[in-house]
Amino acid sequence: MAAKEEEARGGVRTAPHPPIQTEDELELVKRYVLLGIVMRILDHDIRVIGTSAIKLPRFYESMLRGIQDRVLLDLAAIRRQFRETGIKVYEEKREADGLHAQYVCRGYHHRFFMLWGFVKAESERVLKQYLSR
Repeated sequence: MAAKEEEARGGVRTAPHPPIQTEDELELVKRYVLLGIVMRILDHDIRVIGTSAIKLPRFYESMLRGIQDRVLLDLAAIRRQFRETGIKVYEEKREADGLHAQYVCRGYHHRFFMLWGFVKAESERVLKQYLSR
């Protein structure tokens, strides 16, 4: 049957269509959105440390700023990958139940949703990874 179809197309074989989105691309977008949340957490905590009565505020602030610098470098690397692969996150919506994100990948629009409990747990995991480096 395949030979008849190929003959009907004039002997031209067509390659299968590339996937609309790979699992790695989805994980990259999720990491990008999650690192944005981590940046907001770090900004908040740096402001709080500045106004608190702890004994070593400059020490803790400098540690958080160091983590923040590494997160910014990772975000820049992800944006570079986005440009190379044609991914663009165009909307992030915070709602009562979680975070909605919409993006374009290979010309197709996608969306995903993360519950706040998941976002919090993943943010803590990511921050722990940065602290252990």
